[in-house]
Amino acid sequence: MGGPDRPGIRPGPVKPSELPLDGLQRWMHSVVAHPGDLEEALSGDEARAEVDPERIEQVVLPAPDLTPADRVGIYHGMYFLRMYDALASDYYALEHFLGEQAFGELVRDYVAAHPSRSFSLNRLGDHLPWFIRERGRLTRNGFCAELAELELAVTHVFDAEETPSLTPEQIAAVHHEAWYDAVLEPIQAFRLHAFRYPVNAYLQSVKDDDHENHPAPRRRSEWVGIYRRHYSVYRLALAREEHALLEELVAGRPLGEALGAATRRAAAVDPAKLLVSFREWAAAGLFRRVRLPASQP
Repeated sequence: MGGPDRPGIRPGPVKPSELPLDGLQRWMHSVVAHPGDLEEALSGDEARAEVDPERIEQVVLPAPDLTPADRVGIYHGMYFLRMYDALASDYYALEHFLGEQAFGELVRDYVAAHPSRSFSLNRLGDHLPWFIRERGRLTRNGFCAELAELELAVTHVFDAEETPSLTPEQIAAVHHEAWYDAVLEPIQAFRLHAFRYPVNAYLQSVKDDDHENHPAPRRRSEWVGIYRRHYSVYRLALAREEHALLEELVAGRPLGEALGAATRRAAAVDPAKLLVSFREWAAAGLFRRVRLPASQP
């Protein structure tokens, strides 16, 4: 039995028949996950460090109608398809906007920069909005980045903890004069976003299969609240002042102060209409807790 390898020196390729399991795993992953074609994958530096591409038959047996390289090629091709499917399931509106070819090119570039590091693909696409924004190569890049941001927020809300909402009885128990000083805590499965493009309207048109009424990807501000109740995700199209009020409430401001701040941020706003919106949000289950000053009932 030979001695241990010298520290800092990686051994060269070994005979495939003697390849240990961890070397075989490194080789298989480097080939399967390689963004190029199969020949490039087999000849890449990482793969060649483990297995000489001319001796692949000593690692993978041939089949009656497939060479060893052909057999590995099946997994190489399926890897990209699996990454495509995983990202398309979360970013189906973005796939719809770009089309399969452009979306596929985006998937290849993205997975090369952000390969899967987990047994689960649930969070594979977590960096996609920022990748699009920084990469800057897509037609309507700003629109695509915001559409991806919205779709990512939907997945985060879907996976967030299910926390109980205020019940009608708990809401009714708060004296009407106490609401001014009430601090509302939103449920965990809630996100608030402001966009420069009509990405929420576009996502809804895709969900509705309304191909004749997709909004143009031109600048038009949108404000959106996203929340989940009983494992269903909902998107609230908000007016600017409604978004401002929710933003103040999420920041922990008492309702009265939040109303004042929201009306100052959006001119010509009727606070009474904002209160109606607030009641609708509370009834819809956006808040999990109401905190009152100690002196209040």
